[in-house]
Amino acid sequence: MSDSPVAQPTNPARDREPTDWRAPAMQRRIRRRYGAEQRFRLLGLAAVILSAGFLAVLLVTMVMNGASGFLQTRIALPIDFPRAGLMLDPNRLHGPGADLALAGAGIERATDDAAIAAFGKNGDQWLSDGAWLSVREAVKRDPAILRGRSIIWVPAADTIDVAAKRQGDPAAEAIVATLQARGAISTGFNLPFLTASDSNDPTRAGIWGAFKGSLFTMLVTLLIAFPIGVLSALYLEEYAPRNRWTDLIEVSINNLAAVPSIIFGLLGLAVFLGTFGMPRSASIVGGLTLALMTMPVIVIAGRNAIKAVPPSIRDAALGVGASPIQVVFHHVLPLALPGILTGTIIGMARALGETAPLLMIGMRAFIASPPARLTDPATVLPVQIFLWSDQIDRGFVEKTSAAIIVLLVFLLAMNGFAIYLRNKFETRW
Repeated sequence: MSDSPVAQPTNPARDREPTDWRAPAMQRRIRRRYGAEQRFRLLGLAAVILSAGFLAVLLVTMVMNGASGFLQTRIALPIDFPRAGLMLDPNRLHGPGADLALAGAGIERATDDAAIAAFGKNGDQWLSDGAWLSVREAVKRDPAILRGRSIIWVPAADTIDVAAKRQGDPAAEAIVATLQARGAISTGFNLPFLTASDSNDPTRAGIWGAFKGSLFTMLVTLLIAFPIGVLSALYLEEYAPRNRWTDLIEVSINNLAAVPSIIFGLLGLAVFLGTFGMPRSASIVGGLTLALMTMPVIVIAGRNAIKAVPPSIRDAALGVGASPIQVVFHHVLPLALPGILTGTIIGMARALGETAPLLMIGMRAFIASPPARLTDPATVLPVQIFLWSDQIDRGFVEKTSAAIIVLLVFLLAMNGFAIYLRNKFETRW
């Protein structure tokens, strides 16, 4: 019997090298791979374009609806003060008793009479309900106008204001045309919108009170949530023993980050108002409530940032004689700070736009004057926007959109500052 190997039948297709790029099968596979990659890139590009489109529609809509909220229509009102019969002594308009003297002078009646005399029997309806306040301020600034006839620019009524800035009802447009022919109407920047507080009259409503309340609330939130969140992350990552209690704490923090915000509002209502008896609708209570909601986000982001610091940094610091506390605060924490600031940005941005927890602690009250202290009654921009959106007056529609623009600018400014700090620390380290 021969020991020579048995000849095997040959198969050219099977013997061909698997990496033969000229083979038809390999060419088909390559085309499929390139086609799948191209489709994936197109899907990603389409997703980016769609997201940018939605953002553009949102911004354009807000700007178009809210731009007119930064404008105000005023009417030139001629007033003959000697004939108005004001019960007012010009000599009493100096000193602490000026406001009391103006309060009982009959300026509101004189303003209505002057409007009727200048524009007809319905002329007083062409003016805002708070037009007499502009007259009062003019008298307070210059008491000398009481000795003669003066023209004072006062806010127009809501219907006139809307018709002057865009299409309104035919009757209001006819009034605007009449005033334009007389040169008695003008539209300019609405400074009271940025300097005044809430009002039942849309022509006098402003966002300063809510904006100041947001500043106070965010300040309390940051001062409470940031240090406690960072220290908690440091302890859990650097010092806490690995046991089931630590695991339970970690699971609880992760769950708290996903709890609906209204639950934190109920917690703030029960603890800060019900147990500790803190002032209702105050910025300090709102800040504490939002701090409870923000802390889990900062803790999670802080732990991830600390964990991302290379172990070699710790070993090198310990090797040159640094103590464990110096390793943490001189090396680990500065390197992890950019990631911690990222988590803080996310948490604070979420807190800035929250409404539900603040409604639970009473920050939906009508606040006619801005808060002066953290314990004063206050509201915040999101709640103010919510309250204005529920009004049926057309003048509040543009005020709502304008307030949204202010809120977006505030959010962008806050995030921009935090990103600047993060990039600064990244450059340093």
